[in-house]
Amino acid sequence: MSNHKNFPITAWAVNNRTTVYVLTVLIFIIGAVVYVRLPKEQFPDVVVPTILVTTINAGTAPVDMENLVTRQIEKQIKSVADVKKVLSQSIQDASIITVEFTTEITPTVAKQRVTDAIDRAKANLPVSLTKGPDVQEIDMSEFPIMFVNISGDIGLDNLKVYADELQDKIESLHEIRRVDIIGALEKEIRIDLDPYRMQSLGVSFHDVSSVLSGENVNISAGDLNVGGIRRNVKVSGEYRTVDDIKETVVKSGMGNLVYLRDIATVIDTAKEQQSFARLDGHPVVTLSVLKKSGENLIDASDKIQMIIADYQAQRLPDGVTLKLTNDMSKATRSNIADLVNSIVIGFLLVTTVLMFFMGVSNSLFIGLATPLSSFLAFTVMPGLDFTFNIVVTFSFLLALGIIVDDAIVVIENTHRLHVKEGYDVKTAAGYAAAEVFAPVFAGTLTTLAPFFPLLFWPGIVGEFMVYLPSVLIITLTASLIVAYIINPVFAVDFMDRKKGAMNKRVMWVLLGVVCLAMIAALLAGAFWFAVLAILVLAFITLNKFVLSPYLIEPFQEKILPGLMGWYRSFLRFMLAGKRPAVLLVSVIVLFVATIVFAALYGKPPVFFPSGEPNYGYIYIQLPIGTDAVVTDSVTKVVEQRVRKIIGPDNPDITAIVSNVGLGAGDPRSPDRTVAPNKGKVSVAFEEYAKRRDPQTSKYLTEFRKAVADIPGAEIIVEKEANGPPTGKEISIEIAGDDFAVLEQLTERVRALVIDSLHIPGIEKLKSDLERNKPEISVVVDRARANIDGITSSQIGFTLRGALHGLEATKMRVGEDEYPLQIRVSEDMRSNIDAMMNLPVTYRDMSTGAFRQVPISSLATINYVSSFSGIHRKNQQRVVTLASNVLQGYNATAINAQIAKALKTVRVPDGYSIRQTGAQEEQADNADFLGMAFGIAAGIIILILVIQFNSLAKPVLIMSTVLFSVIGVLLGFTLFGIEFSIVITGVGIIALGGIVVRNGIVLVDFTDILLAQGVELREAIVEGGAIRFNPVVLTAASTILGLVPLAIGLNFDFWAMLNLRDPHFHVGSDSVAFWGPLAWAVIFGLLFATFLTLIVVPCLYLLQIQTATKLRKFFSHS
Repeated sequence: MSNHKNFPITAWAVNNRTTVYVLTVLIFIIGAVVYVRLPKEQFPDVVVPTILVTTINAGTAPVDMENLVTRQIEKQIKSVADVKKVLSQSIQDASIITVEFTTEITPTVAKQRVTDAIDRAKANLPVSLTKGPDVQEIDMSEFPIMFVNISGDIGLDNLKVYADELQDKIESLHEIRRVDIIGALEKEIRIDLDPYRMQSLGVSFHDVSSVLSGENVNISAGDLNVGGIRRNVKVSGEYRTVDDIKETVVKSGMGNLVYLRDIATVIDTAKEQQSFARLDGHPVVTLSVLKKSGENLIDASDKIQMIIADYQAQRLPDGVTLKLTNDMSKATRSNIADLVNSIVIGFLLVTTVLMFFMGVSNSLFIGLATPLSSFLAFTVMPGLDFTFNIVVTFSFLLALGIIVDDAIVVIENTHRLHVKEGYDVKTAAGYAAAEVFAPVFAGTLTTLAPFFPLLFWPGIVGEFMVYLPSVLIITLTASLIVAYIINPVFAVDFMDRKKGAMNKRVMWVLLGVVCLAMIAALLAGAFWFAVLAILVLAFITLNKFVLSPYLIEPFQEKILPGLMGWYRSFLRFMLAGKRPAVLLVSVIVLFVATIVFAALYGKPPVFFPSGEPNYGYIYIQLPIGTDAVVTDSVTKVVEQRVRKIIGPDNPDITAIVSNVGLGAGDPRSPDRTVAPNKGKVSVAFEEYAKRRDPQTSKYLTEFRKAVADIPGAEIIVEKEANGPPTGKEISIEIAGDDFAVLEQLTERVRALVIDSLHIPGIEKLKSDLERNKPEISVVVDRARANIDGITSSQIGFTLRGALHGLEATKMRVGEDEYPLQIRVSEDMRSNIDAMMNLPVTYRDMSTGAFRQVPISSLATINYVSSFSGIHRKNQQRVVTLASNVLQGYNATAINAQIAKALKTVRVPDGYSIRQTGAQEEQADNADFLGMAFGIAAGIIILILVIQFNSLAKPVLIMSTVLFSVIGVLLGFTLFGIEFSIVITGVGIIALGGIVVRNGIVLVDFTDILLAQGVELREAIVEGGAIRFNPVVLTAASTILGLVPLAIGLNFDFWAMLNLRDPHFHVGSDSVAFWGPLAWAVIFGLLFATFLTLIVVPCLYLLQIQTATKLRKFFSHS
């Protein structure tokens, strides 16, 4: 090639090498510091702007709450822009509305828009609302990161003291949002009133409440000048003891005083326990710790563990212990460590392959492209508010093999110009960069192109996965900077003409640096660094006396030339006669056959891949209204059966935790309300690497069998959710206005799916419409009540005060405050006759005197069952049938059967039946990925058209993208790998960009040879031969970079350096999640390499021949 040009940026770099070296060191230092400080967490914080509107109206039934409150608010929210969906639940006394916005809106803007809508709705709401409407933001990433369990034989009330102290200490950490206490006894001053004594003495609930709140005060009356000194006058009336409360006068007149002790029993006791917690069968008080969004999970966990260790050593008495369970930092550390170790292993494999093809010196500074590009990317991440999570970590792993592609092409071309054409290395570096800049830049753009559409991935899954394209785009852009600025500088100083033994300068520099580092490390006590230095010395020695003389040099001098000769001969053979056309037809037939083969014998696709669970959850739900004590008794039965299956001292189980009431819901749900009718048993499994048996899903199957026969309870067994929250795997929504019709449709659908079709794999298709809530309906005789001027609300609040109680005031003891709770005594609260005989106090309209009349004279009672709640979605009533899918069954296949069955259901006008939940998300994301693939293909074609100023060559190169899917489908089908809609889909999109860049460089060099007058077939052969090494190396580097993750090869380098134990094992949780993406790229690239080296040259020849024939045809015409 005679007309060489210098590349200005590279020329500047090689002429200012000191500056580049300083910048390189700064990149390493800044990148390392940023990496250490980046917040670490297992999954990305999914920011979905969601606003909760809560309204309380005491004594209001669900239907009335729907009509009076929910509908009125929904009317105003309907007009708010960028709302994705509105969900509401109207229950006894409350309306709960959830407004989910599109992810383009910030939570702050979303909250303000909802607040404005509420302000407009207030004119149509009841004026006597008990509370609200309250508007608050829901943080979807706010879920417990660990549980701190306090146990000991000192009573729950005493354990609560320690829990309160620990709560304050942990909440003082800036990483922590809040700490909830579960299973504790809360103190209260209970005042049990005797309604009969009250009636005989003429005292009402209102009298007692008013007097207590009026007496329990401290009031500053102002200043008084006494003897020239201004003194503050303060009226001190706060209660100090229970006796103070008992001696309160609640009524006086005619010389008669009625004391509180005359009409009530005052007890310093605990509130009725609404939540229970047990650890391994023993009662505990549990602290549920919730982290702030974006904070460092690992740092938070470390700080909490330090607090616990200090507290246990200094404060806790003997017999009281603290134990951490469900510590998410363990999984986070493990998953990130697995991925980081995979990166290190992949890096070593890639560097090893480079050593054989390009020599030791060249491979070392090409290998530096990986950490340099990664550290450059790290410096950008804080500005984007990125955390270091498994998606980010995998993005770096996926980029590992691609990063070095640019460096390989530039350095390989530099070496060719330096060795074969005789240029000095400095000149060769500038010429080589200029020669390949256009194809390399175009190749990088085509690699990035598939990821640009993924930046606009909508919805929850998009928020979860957006880190992957972002990191890849940043890192691959950084690789261009490294390839054209930093690597040429290394080449000028360290490249040797011979691609074999290590350059002597490189060797002596390395030896000097390593020896100094080893001495410094030993003096500083950093023995791990000294071990690392020894390993580097061992590698230098091994390379000098074994690798280079006996492996690398023979490979380069004998095996590689022979391989190149065979490739030239085979390519000439394939280019002869009609073989190119036969090859094209064969590939097309194989493509069609592969699709048919995969459709017949491949596994059905899944939404997100799932591995063996780290946690198993058994959710228990009893009928609405069940007391927490009853729920706890059922939970104990479940717990006993679970323990029987697990067996004593099972090394694969770290803890069994039971919760009733609070903490009994989904740990990833923002709902933290107390539900006395719900319980949960959580089973924590040992980390994957430490398990005796990695198969934990079998336990969940046994749990289901063991609890199936427990009567009166709905029990569901689930594993922990991986990935973003997407709803149940099976979810069917029936929407309309009339509950009678909705119930009929719901039962018809359930019967069709379960009873008629017997679709297997469905755990329990459960409706969220519950009509079995037991209720006593108090029907007021309005005509009779109006005679005395008594309203329904007076009767309602009288009963509510007696049953639920009324907090009159609080008694302060030190820094603690305890509520004074007024209600009737326990024995009377369970007596309906006593409740109906409660007196209602009213003012006589004729005399003005206060009188009392029993409720029974104003109302009657009916025993009924009612709705526990009314669900609505987008201003329409909705009933949802939902279920999990049993282990071993495919959710996509089951949903396909359900979709087919639903088409046979006759749906009245105004009603609808549709599949939602994970199935809806799967369909939406599959549509997006299909669109993203199309957009990516369009962008790639545009780049290729600009690069080649041709339409035929882009079509030629893009055909390899299409045909590379053959490798993916064959590999997944033959090896029985599940095809994940999201993860494998992203892998195929990434594959497209990787495949194209090799085709670009090969076609570009063939064009250059043709332009120099080389004969067509010979130009194709030589173009393929010249680019053989880069094509094989780029494919091999990408494949080898992903192999450790694909097979789960784990070798803990940090542990090896510190503890001399590498914790070697095969398999991990990361493999289950990211394996389908890794295998998609590996299988696709293996086949695409054959396409690039053999099929692309043949297609190039066919394209030239076809174009020549067409020109001749049209010229004759």
